[in-house]
Amino acid sequence: MDSRPEPASSRPLPRGLPIRIWPPGPRCTLRGEPGFEHLERTEAATLSLDEFQALAQQALEDLPPEISRHMDNVMLFIEDDGVDPATGEPLLGLYEGTPLTERGEGWAAGSLPDRISLYRRPILEICASRSEVLLEIQVTVIHEIAHHFGVDDARLHELGWG
Repeated sequence: MDSRPEPASSRPLPRGLPIRIWPPGPRCTLRGEPGFEHLERTEAATLSLDEFQALAQQALEDLPPEISRHMDNVMLFIEDDGVDPATGEPLLGLYEGTPLTERGEGWAAGSLPDRISLYRRPILEICASRSEVLLEIQVTVIHEIAHHFGVDDARLHELGWG
């Protein structure tokens, strides 16, 4: 019997995955469509909220199970714009919450979920195609999840995920 895991494209989203997208959107139907990586910049920049949510869902489905199973009490939000309060620069994503490394025994009592925000317009502005949007969402989600695990920006930059 083959004990290798199924490829990501056929693996269903694990039941009870502790991260959810808000607002909820459709499941991605773009995976495997030939030619979508060659769309013009204007097409990528005009992706609808539903299409963007579908790509975010795909990025979550493609997370390795060893990462998603260790996440705890996290929600993913899709918002139009976000600005770094310190610099005024646009943000692609933001983690707000208590990293796992800082949670004590009584942390869970009454705690709101950690929040990862993806900012749609800034991501769409730097991408030329849907495949680039998906890649940027994946990189941004992984970056913000790393903050959930207690990894700071300096270390993420060292690792090439800055």
